[in-house]
Amino acid sequence: MNTEQPLALLGGLTPSQFMKRHWQKKPLLVRNAIPGFSPCVGRAELVALAGEEGVESRLIIDSDKGWKMKHGPLLKRSLPPFSQKKWTFLVQGVDLHHDGVHALMQQFRFVPDARLDDVMISYATDGGGVGPHFDSYDVFLLQAHGQRKWRIGRQKDLSLQPGVPLKILQNFEAEEEFVLNPGDMLYLPPKYAHDGIAQGECMTWSIGFRSPQEGELARELLLGLADEAFDGVGDALYRDPKQLAVSAPAAMPTQLGDFARQAIAKALNNPHLIDSLLGEYLTEPKAQVWFDSVEDEPDLSVGVQLDRRTKMMYDERHIFINGESFRVAGKDAMNLRALADLRELSGPAWRSLSKNAKEALVDWALAGWLYPRQNHPL
Repeated sequence: MNTEQPLALLGGLTPSQFMKRHWQKKPLLVRNAIPGFSPCVGRAELVALAGEEGVESRLIIDSDKGWKMKHGPLLKRSLPPFSQKKWTFLVQGVDLHHDGVHALMQQFRFVPDARLDDVMISYATDGGGVGPHFDSYDVFLLQAHGQRKWRIGRQKDLSLQPGVPLKILQNFEAEEEFVLNPGDMLYLPPKYAHDGIAQGECMTWSIGFRSPQEGELARELLLGLADEAFDGVGDALYRDPKQLAVSAPAAMPTQLGDFARQAIAKALNNPHLIDSLLGEYLTEPKAQVWFDSVEDEPDLSVGVQLDRRTKMMYDERHIFINGESFRVAGKDAMNLRALADLRELSGPAWRSLSKNAKEALVDWALAGWLYPRQNHPL
């Protein structure tokens, strides 16, 4: 992607200008961000998705008796009548299930894939919404059908309403208000309070970006280090030939504490291992994602294309794909990085791969992670 090319998607800003001026800093409203936008997922298809096992969905109703929330699967007969006001249902990760939604998400790859999460689609009847709230991640709110009124504000008081199944702000104060039409888009940085209310029937697409919490990231990396610790640190035994006789036998020896800290330091001393574990964590498929394996070895000489569910990234030494890491160098590294960036690889590029790299891609194809370009399902 040319980061210096002005985009209608960003209101005429280049990706570089957007990232410098707005990303994690301040909102951006873009009128007609996608001119003539026509959603590739309609209400009936979204309802069908919400009823599937393995698809994350929620039903939210704002009634006289207060807020109600129900987690999916949501069968059509369990939804309120579409004529009833003030209810909404949301389907998470629609890009994992629909090629058209996945293709739209590619327009936002001026942000690193390590941060790009998924596309959530919400349907709402007149007056429907999820209440004033804030998100802990960056989000682009693209209006797909109908109108939605957004009220936004830099909220300092983040206290929540008690006894409510949703995280609704108790003292929301709006500073700005917009009505979005189909094709309009609003970007909001993390913790920027917002409240969206449907004006008539509407659908909104939310392109969200993950922000790993420090503790969560540390836990995942430490779990990975634990698996690698014995091989990486070694089996040297603790020795204490100078240990004196003690009169307080329950006291922990300081030397043993030093030995333990030294073992941890050794485990952390391999920066490439940390990088490898991070890449594996960031490309790990979500719990509800699975792939359809194939029995017959495909002909990849025509080139390959990644399945929409596949996550592929790289660093200076590794290729990461769906939670696995591989050391690469030279021409293989160049071509596999191109596959990760472009999500496809030409036939000539495939033919220039080493034998080991070709065997790896065949294995990935058999696992359903990628396809021959000409056979990629639409």
